[in-house]
Amino acid sequence: LPYVLEHLDGPVYMRFSRAPVPVTFGDDYQFELGRGVVVREGSDVALIACGQMVAHSLDAAEDLAAGKISARVVNMASIKPIDEEMVVQAAKDCGCVVTVEEASIIGGLGSAVCEVLSEQHPTPVVRVGVKDVFGESGTPDELFDKYGLSKPHIVAAVKKVIERKN
Repeated sequence: LPYVLEHLDGPVYMRFSRAPVPVTFGDDYQFELGRGVVVREGSDVALIACGQMVAHSLDAAEDLAAGKISARVVNMASIKPIDEEMVVQAAKDCGCVVTVEEASIIGGLGSAVCEVLSEQHPTPVVRVGVKDVFGESGTPDELFDKYGLSKPHIVAAVKKVIERKN
């Protein structure tokens, strides 16, 4: 929030969770508009996530590692502008991408990543996020399961995209 107040002049969209979110970064982390951050290295698949889905992606990466799948996790806190260089490099290094967002896959992170890759480095992509449906009320965990955003869904998406890659 201090970055936004100090550096940006104009409309800004920020998402906040009503549920507690695990701390992903230390006190020394500095948000930079238009820059992604690799929070876990990996070589088989890139999980590009935003918001609290970064923590879910890190959890999924742990499960995947137990199955000998090396998952890179990228925190893409800025979607517009998006870090095109980071997206392309992740695709080149890993050969496939799963985007993970807690919002509609239409016009969000998944769409932005697909736009970049379709023009610069065509790569298999699976988008994990809310499909084109009306939202419902519930606890965050209930809604993550209902809309396919929980760890098992992320793991399944990774297996699907790796199959397409091979």
